[in-house]
Amino acid sequence: MVSPAHGFALVTPASRGIGLAFAQQLLSQTKLPVLATARNKCDEVRDRILAGRDLPSDAEKRLRLFELDVKDESTISSMTDEIRKNYPDTPLRLAVTVPGILHVEKTPHQIDAANALESFQVNALGPLLLMKHLSHFLPTKSSPAFPEMEKVGEGERSTLALPSHAVYAMMAARVGSVSDNASGGWYSYRASKSSVFQLAKTFDLYLRSKSGRKALAVALHPGTVRTDFTKEFWKGRDMLEPLDSAERLLRFLTEMSPDTDGGRGRCWDWKGEEVHP
Repeated sequence: MVSPAHGFALVTPASRGIGLAFAQQLLSQTKLPVLATARNKCDEVRDRILAGRDLPSDAEKRLRLFELDVKDESTISSMTDEIRKNYPDTPLRLAVTVPGILHVEKTPHQIDAANALESFQVNALGPLLLMKHLSHFLPTKSSPAFPEMEKVGEGERSTLALPSHAVYAMMAARVGSVSDNASGGWYSYRASKSSVFQLAKTFDLYLRSKSGRKALAVALHPGTVRTDFTKEFWKGRDMLEPLDSAERLLRFLTEMSPDTDGGRGRCWDWKGEEVHP
């Protein structure tokens, strides 16, 4: 296990799909402690994550699961209390927050108030509350830069070249873009995911004043990924596998500059192309 000065990585939730893939990629391509969350059945989720191919021998030791439901702020607060207790003086180096739920409405009269409220609770308020509680772990202007990770030797698995600043990423979606909306529908999902563009920008402006070049925030679009979340839309589409999308996004994140013109505060897809609000 690396020293606390190297920081920790966090994925929430990591129970399936792209969240699970992010956790596996971080275990295989970094040496950081990887903190992951699930709403329930944490032991089963832990087993699924550790069932990934080519994980290093220390993966089980580095992985920690927390029970967390973004609709219940007390579970977020409880997780951060546990992080402070179990990882003292350890800053957040890389966070990927991916809560999401989809209720499809093709026409306005299909909108259900309870479903729409849940969409906003999970897709908009969830990232907002995670930001609230996790922001305390990000470095400030006076914090030391993260030390370089030890390079792997020849013949060993490849690792990500982690930057010396922290990265806080939240999952948006292309359908949350107003300028890209040419087909309509999906009212509550579009509206709730639209908020993530604004959250990423607003949080990044806060980090510019608090952290300077030591931390940045960004929004992501993963592409159309073959998961249970998208199962109804597989037919006739080119699909990305979760591990492929997660690997591409992580490499993009770790190469992003903390400069003000380096892309921070905006939304980027798995190809490294900007998704405009």
